[in-house]
Amino acid sequence: MPPLDGTERPGAEDDVLAVMPRLAQLSNVVSRGRLVEHAMATTGITLERPAFGALVSLHLEGRPLRISEIADRLQVVQPHVTRQVQQLERRGLVRRIGDPGDRRVSLIEPTAEGAAAADRYARTLIGWFTGAIAHWSDEDREDLGRLLARFADDVTAHLSVLGDTPPVE
Repeated sequence: MPPLDGTERPGAEDDVLAVMPRLAQLSNVVSRGRLVEHAMATTGITLERPAFGALVSLHLEGRPLRISEIADRLQVVQPHVTRQVQQLERRGLVRRIGDPGDRRVSLIEPTAEGAAAADRYARTLIGWFTGAIAHWSDEDREDLGRLLARFADDVTAHLSVLGDTPPVE
C-alpha cells in the first residue's frame, strides 16, 4: 500500500502489521468482553452499552457537552447520541442546561446519580487495569502511558486525512 502522505518510514507497515492482532485483542477485551459487563454491573444501574458510553464520556470530560461533542468523542452519528441522552434523561442520570454562549443550544451534564454511576464504572476499570500491570516496573508503566498517549494523538490527527465523517450507526 503506498504511503498516504509520503512521510512513512520504510518498514513502518510491517511494524504496524505485527501489532494489529494485539490491538484487536485489546479492543475486544475492553469493548466486548466481560470486563465491561462487570464494570457496568458495579454501577448498580442497568443501561444499554451505548447509553453508558455517553454517560462515562460526559463524566470523564468533566464539563457539560453539546450532543455533537459527545458524538465526536464516541465517533458515532449525532442522532444516535440524541437517543442515548434521552434514555439517560428519562433515568435521571443526565440533565440539559442552557449554553451561556448560545441560548439556542443545550448542554448535557451528568446528575449526581449519573456522575456517581460513571465514577464507579471508571474506578472498576482503572482498578482492573492497575492490577493487570501491577507487576510492571515504574519505567514500563510510564513508557506505556507516554507511548499510548502519543499513539492515540497521532492516530486521531492522522484520521483527518479521511475527513471528519463519523461512522454510520
